[in-house]
Amino acid sequence: MKKNYVVTIERQFGSLGRPIAKRVSEQLGIEYYDRDIVDITAAKLNLPVSTVSDYEEKAKSNFFSMLYPLGMGTTEMQDVIFQTQKKIILELADKESCIIVGRCADFMLKNYPNVMKIFIYAPYKERLRNCVERFKMQPDEAKRMISQVDKAREAYHRRYSGHSMSDKDYNHLLIDSSLLGIEGTCDILVDMIQKKYNRDI
Repeated sequence: MKKNYVVTIERQFGSLGRPIAKRVSEQLGIEYYDRDIVDITAAKLNLPVSTVSDYEEKAKSNFFSMLYPLGMGTTEMQDVIFQTQKKIILELADKESCIIVGRCADFMLKNYPNVMKIFIYAPYKERLRNCVERFKMQPDEAKRMISQVDKAREAYHRRYSGHSMSDKDYNHLLIDSSLLGIEGTCDILVDMIQKKYNRDI
């Protein structure tokens, strides 16, 4: 019986990392987890899904530390959410082969024996175009979202892992999704994953 394997995918906003990850999971025939983890976390903590979403990528700033010097408030709740999600992600990894998007899963699974860590990025102009053409955002909104979400994700990841999402020393693969688009990027990732874990569809 073959062992489970996990592919973690961190991504820049607008790089199409989520649809690529979804497509990879479909081609490999394995489970895909993203927002599902928020839903499970909310149920375990008896919190609204919106509350978990608001907290999970708000990293502690120096200003906030001054407001709450004893660890009270947002950062305390964020730590609770992080630890809850870590337990969920470890359980999912033990249960089945899967793709996990975001949530610092690459760091949480750093000691997991069968994990491939991928970071998906794209040039700014391509991400802006994706936001406007694919997600139907207004240009100003797209620029604001790219800036805010990238900063939030990076701060969250650095807070818990101690390194950048895109650090090559902690990833197996960094790939520019604008080179081949969703399908082409998916094909490359599927091929690499199959070769690493010697699995056929």
